[in-house]
Amino acid sequence: MTALYQSDLSGLELLGRGKVRDIYAVDDEHLLIVTSDRLSAFDVILPQPIPGKGEVLTRVSTFWFRRTEALIPNQLTDIPVEAVVRDPAERELLGDRAIVVRRLKPLPVEAIVRGYLIGSGWKDYQKSGAVCGIPLPEGLQLADRLPEPIFTPSTKAEQGEHDVNVDFDHVAGLVGRELAEQVRDISLQIYTEAAEYALGRGIIIADTKFEFGLDGEGRLHLIDEVLTPDSSRFWPADQYRPGISPPSFDKQFVRDYLESIGWNKRPPAPELPQEIIDKTAEKYREAERRLTGTGAT
Repeated sequence: MTALYQSDLSGLELLGRGKVRDIYAVDDEHLLIVTSDRLSAFDVILPQPIPGKGEVLTRVSTFWFRRTEALIPNQLTDIPVEAVVRDPAERELLGDRAIVVRRLKPLPVEAIVRGYLIGSGWKDYQKSGAVCGIPLPEGLQLADRLPEPIFTPSTKAEQGEHDVNVDFDHVAGLVGRELAEQVRDISLQIYTEAAEYALGRGIIIADTKFEFGLDGEGRLHLIDEVLTPDSSRFWPADQYRPGISPPSFDKQFVRDYLESIGWNKRPPAPELPQEIIDKTAEKYREAERRLTGTGAT
C-alpha cells in the first residue's frame, strides 16, 4: 500500500498544513482537504507515514458525516475531487484521501466527549476526583465506564503545543453560552448514538473529539473529522477490562510504544520500527472494516 506523507498539488493555493491535513483553496466558498498519512503523537508529527491511514480517516469520517447529517449540517459537498484536481496522476496519488468541503469558520475549542475514564481524564480524576470541573463518583478505576457521557472541552493549541482541558464556563466565555450549550448538547448526542452503533460492531468508543464551524449565517456545522481512529479511542469490546488500559484500534498503540522507549515527547520524534508501522496500519484498517463493513484489506 502506498503512503503519502505530504501533498503538493498544482494549480491550487496551499493555505496550510496541519498535523495530518493539507488544506487548499478551491474558491471563496470551498476548500480541498487532503488527509495525509502523517501521524502525530503527543502533538509532535512523526517522521514516517502510516500507509493508507489518510484514506481510512477520510472514508470513516465521510461515513459518520452521512450518518449524522440528520442531526447537524456538516462540511461535505457534492463536488467531486476530479472537478478540482485536474491532473490524473495527482488524483491517483491522492486516492481516497481528498474531499471538497464548504468553507466554514472554526470554533476555537475542541469538543471532547468521554464515556470512559482514561487518558488525561484519568489523570485529572486522580488529582481532583473530577474531570474538567465535573465531579465523578469516588472509587472509579482506570478505563471504568462513566455513569453517563461527559462533555470535557479543551483549547485548540497551535501546532507543537499541547491542548489544555477547560470547563464549560470557559467555552461559554469564548463563544457565548447559547452556542456553547448547542455544541455540548449535539456532541453528547452524536457520541451516544455512535457509541451504541459501534458497540454492536465490537468497538467501544471510549472518548472522541469533535470540531465545529459556523457558516455565514451563524449556523453550526460539524467539520474536520468525525469518530476516526485519530480523533477517538476505539477499544475491542471483547478485550475490555476495567482497571487496565485496553488494547486499541487507534494511535494509542503508537503512543504506548513511544512511552515504552522513554521519548521526552519533544521534537524530533524518533523513527518507528517497521513492525509498529505495519501493526498501526492494520489497526486503522480493522477499525474501518468493523465500523463500515468496507475498506482496504
